[in-house]
Amino acid sequence: MSIFELLSQDDIYLNLQADTAEDIIRLMGDGLHQAGKVKDGFVQATLEREHNTPTGLALGGAYNAALPHVDLEYVQQSALALATLAQPVQFHNMVNKEEQVPVRLVVMLALSDPKSQIEALGQVAVLLQNPAIVEKLVVAESKADVIAALSLVDGAAK
Repeated sequence: MSIFELLSQDDIYLNLQADTAEDIIRLMGDGLHQAGKVKDGFVQATLEREHNTPTGLALGGAYNAALPHVDLEYVQQSALALATLAQPVQFHNMVNKEEQVPVRLVVMLALSDPKSQIEALGQVAVLLQNPAIVEKLVVAESKADVIAALSLVDGAAK
């Protein structure tokens, strides 16, 4: 499955104002839950996983990202949610839990099977390795801008 098949326009959040990683995870997870894409317990399980195994990722460019996710058992239907943040929010670093990473891009993964997980993670990895695409996402002013930026990811479009 491509990231285009997984990402609904309803699950794109632009210039979110948030104080904490928890606020962002709750907002994005609640949106997926209300859409029937994830099961009860998804948000709490994602928060617990983020606490134990952080997902903040220092990308080495102007912007950093986080990839909150949880086990397949909490997913009803595979989906992605994407948020850009008006101001950086601190996530703990996935490489060194003691470090914090100021994040402006959050991609929440809710994947129901290992095959879609591998494909989607591959496309997200390509996206995050391209500073120009990351910047286009972070500065996007519309959902159409987000879709246009994602279309630059190899293998994302059908």
